[in-house]
Amino acid sequence: MTDINIPGLVSIIVFYLLILLIGVFAAWKKNKATAQAQTTEEETNEVILAGRNIGMFVGCFTMTATWVGGGYINGTAESVYNDGLVWAQAPWGYATSLSLGGFFFAKKMREANYITMLDPLQDRYGKIMGAFLYIPAFLGETFWSASILSALGATLRVILGLEMNLSVIVSACIAVGYTFFGGLYSVAYTDVVQLGCIAVGLWLCVPFSLSNDVTTSLSVTKTEWIGHLEGYRVGQWIDYAMLLICGGLPWQVYFQRVLSSKSAGRAQTLSFVASFGCIAMAIPAVLIGAVAKSADWSQIQGAIDAGLISNATGKYIITDTRLTLPMVLQYLTPTWVSFIGLGAISAAVMSSADSSVLSASSMFGHNIYKLIFRPNATANEIIWVIRVGIFVVGALATVVGLTVESIYALFHLCSDLVFCILFPQLVGAVYIPTVNTYGSIAAYIVGLFLRCTGGEELINFPPLIKYPFYKNNHQNFPFRTLSMICSFITLVLVSKLFNYLFDNDILDVEKYDTLGVIERRKKLADKLMRQEKNGIRPQEDIPMKENYRKYEDSATHC
Repeated sequence: MTDINIPGLVSIIVFYLLILLIGVFAAWKKNKATAQAQTTEEETNEVILAGRNIGMFVGCFTMTATWVGGGYINGTAESVYNDGLVWAQAPWGYATSLSLGGFFFAKKMREANYITMLDPLQDRYGKIMGAFLYIPAFLGETFWSASILSALGATLRVILGLEMNLSVIVSACIAVGYTFFGGLYSVAYTDVVQLGCIAVGLWLCVPFSLSNDVTTSLSVTKTEWIGHLEGYRVGQWIDYAMLLICGGLPWQVYFQRVLSSKSAGRAQTLSFVASFGCIAMAIPAVLIGAVAKSADWSQIQGAIDAGLISNATGKYIITDTRLTLPMVLQYLTPTWVSFIGLGAISAAVMSSADSSVLSASSMFGHNIYKLIFRPNATANEIIWVIRVGIFVVGALATVVGLTVESIYALFHLCSDLVFCILFPQLVGAVYIPTVNTYGSIAAYIVGLFLRCTGGEELINFPPLIKYPFYKNNHQNFPFRTLSMICSFITLVLVSKLFNYLFDNDILDVEKYDTLGVIERRKKLADKLMRQEKNGIRPQEDIPMKENYRKYEDSATHC
């Protein structure tokens, strides 16, 4: 058994206690605000959206920390080490995604006073279809938390010699604990400290790792750490870029910050600031990945003895590349610096895990439990459902993180489903008034089928369809983007088909509209017209009102 590094353990305990105290303070503030709430909606908003009262300073930090998490900084360093900077697409991909979210979604969503990302989807496609759309969102949030908790456990094992199960469980309990009591207040306030720790910790490590005797100058090794893009992989590169840019939008962790802002304009500002923050926070991770690529690991005998370095390929390399960043911290920086850097990694993991756990449970409490099972539920009941959800999602993520070997592969697949299924449905719900439940069902099936038949090599799932440029068991064609486009086209065309059939009396509404599309369409039109009168929505968002009046007395409701 590896000896426990006592000084490092003490530093981590101090850091965890600091985060816990801030989380408890935020929970106290939340409880005080909840006690002053006048309505059920206000009480629920206090937990899910911090009373829509997140200020600019805290908002910028929590929006940035939502993306700059454990997977982000560890993954960026790993990507630079494995394939070079040219394949480290997450920093600029997520930054672009945040900017697009600010331009096209933040204002519309905040002005409509939605509570979760699923609200416009359920308005447009119905409550039950919204529940099906919750599935990829839930899986994505859960496996994301599991993957970064697992990475944290591995990091603490390498640097401190702690047993992995204990590390993951304690970290998860702290994140779940303050989120359980404080909701978004605790998540947002702890994000301020966590993001600060990430910035200080990582930047402090950079000069020491660059100046280490085993590190070759980056200018000499630039060809290796910059990498290159083979011609036959251009399609794959484009596919991953689209996955990050468009697939980075339909996540509740993002819209929870947007919807918690005091105003629509501020929601947009937070998105733009976070976009810049993503790029800035990725720079030290990129440099650390470049250092790992430029280091002569054959001189690090301790890492070789621990089995962390191997020379199976004739060159000494990091055995488990997921540990690229913690390996640099442990072996290429002074001990005291590595402890501070470890705090940065822990902060990054918590800032992601708490957000994902709260997001998944918030959507369940509001969109599934309340809207489908208990429409008349009290605020206190919904709050406790969300709290139970926080515990369940946190426990599930912890169990998966400790027991499943290919967690990253599962998260990768779930992220693909969010991109291929949720993104086109969200665009349709927000921007295309004519889409409906029939189109949504067809689009869901098409997106799921095309993505799954493309295979997933990370879990050894062979492709049923081998697209052009298939080589070395890799899909080099942008098949994920194709799946998303086909899903979107299906959504629009099938919706138009059923609208035409009902609007022209080819199909009898009362007899064949079993999903209540016409009734829902009429109610949504009335809602949009009321919002228009209040100056909330522009005229072009009000769909063809004359068609809705036709079915006012005859439409059925699902």
